[in-house]
Amino acid sequence: MLTSDLLKETYSAVTANKVRSGLTMLGIVIGIGSVIAMVSIGQGAQSSIESSIQSIGSNLVMVIPGAQKGGFSPANSGRGTAQSLTLDDAMAIREQVDNLKAVSPEVSRRYQVTQKDKNTNTSIVGATAQYQIAKNLEIEQGVFISELQEKTFAKVAILGPTTKNDLFGDSSAIGETIKINQINFKVIGVAKSKGGSSFSNQDDQIFVPIATAQHFLVGNDYVNSINISAKDQESLSMVQSQVKALLLKRHKIKNEVDADFSLYTQADIVAAASTVTGTFTILLGAIAGISLLVGGIGIMNMMLTTVTERTREIGLRKAIGARRRDISSQFLAEAVMLTFFGGVLGVLFGFSLSLVVSRLFNLTSTISTSAVLLAFGVSAGIGIIFGYYPAKRASKLNPIDALRYE
Repeated sequence: MLTSDLLKETYSAVTANKVRSGLTMLGIVIGIGSVIAMVSIGQGAQSSIESSIQSIGSNLVMVIPGAQKGGFSPANSGRGTAQSLTLDDAMAIREQVDNLKAVSPEVSRRYQVTQKDKNTNTSIVGATAQYQIAKNLEIEQGVFISELQEKTFAKVAILGPTTKNDLFGDSSAIGETIKINQINFKVIGVAKSKGGSSFSNQDDQIFVPIATAQHFLVGNDYVNSINISAKDQESLSMVQSQVKALLLKRHKIKNEVDADFSLYTQADIVAAASTVTGTFTILLGAIAGISLLVGGIGIMNMMLTTVTERTREIGLRKAIGARRRDISSQFLAEAVMLTFFGGVLGVLFGFSLSLVVSRLFNLTSTISTSAVLLAFGVSAGIGIIFGYYPAKRASKLNPIDALRYE
């Protein structure tokens, strides 16, 4: 049988019952669309988290209190919440470690912030003047914290752009007074947007001098982390080693396994975040892939019904010389055509669904070529796998019995 004749007969057979063919394709459309949409949302979340981590600074080493027991996970071993790092540790690092660009200890807690009739609950970051360098923070309006303000316990604040909009809208915030935990602070600056998402919004913060935060808000001398910026990428490993050795000595710990602090670079955090979001993406894709399996079963069901309906036709074709291969090729081609058209519509549906979900829930979605090709490949495979049995069954029909079939 010529390929052109096969395609014509396949098209005629598929379009003979448009409603049934359309409903059969719908399962494939929904399945492929769901896979593309879920994978794109998962990949978008991964890229958003990675970009947020990369934007927090350059050549950055972060020291977090709490014992290190494996991969990065702040919830493990009380990391980030333990109290083992102090301002003195940060000063010692600044004075004794080589090849440093900046050292900025940080204390962070969430508080209720009010401004007249407006309020928000946001993260208050106690920082030093070097925080700007360590975390690549830029100021859009006003100024950042100065060393003098650190020493004098000045009650000044720099607002993140999201917090500024929550409290002041389009009005200027410079020189205005806000209340953090019922304590007055004067706004002296507004930071530039660094971007963020529901997973990690670096713009929804307020910065105050670290000494002020410790004295008036936190009530102790401990810090949540120490941010260390190396001069260049080549110095990063050496800085990390020197910081570890120095803190072990200061904390009088002989075995580094017993360390009461953990050191991480941005690469460590990105790798951990990628692992989590990668697993999340695979899970979403697998759940959506179940609908593809259901769509494949629908195609097999339709093709088996078609074989039964066209038994006499199959017998007549065999009687005039059609081979088994011709019969199986025809029915297999019909199954593949259904999945092909369903795949095209599914890709369009997946694009639309991912855009709608990202708009409605303010999520980032990234539609990759690999996800589209994978969905297409799976749909083609489904057409072949679930169309093979009905095609094989049709090709094995006895022509005499088929012609006598009522």
